[in-house]
Amino acid sequence: QVQLVESGGGLVQPGGSLRLSCAASRNIGRIYAMGWYRQAPGKQRELVATITSSSTRSYADSVKGRFAISADNAKNTVYLQMSSLKPEDTAVYYCNARPSADHLGYWGQGTQVTVSS
Repeated sequence: QVQLVESGGGLVQPGGSLRLSCAASRNIGRIYAMGWYRQAPGKQRELVATITSSSTRSYADSVKGRFAISADNAKNTVYLQMSSLKPEDTAVYYCNARPSADHLGYWGQGTQVTVSS
């Protein structure tokens, strides 16, 4: 099992930046994939970005070029650097850890990101 704690959310103006952090309770270097998802009010949870244990990254089309996912194995922490934020990025952001390819993964409690002037 993996416990995840997200932090770094908040209120930011359009065009601004935020960095989210996800601290894991175990060595993320041995976890198949870590990811960030988001859920806006009235919408389904959607994938934002993932990073695998071999450092392969993937992004949703809506955030490509604006968001960057990274991992610090020494700190067992995954980050999501968000830039050029838009109001449509407003959502609760969740961290996910998949121990293996056939595992749905464990979830954190989420952190609210609000982009508004």
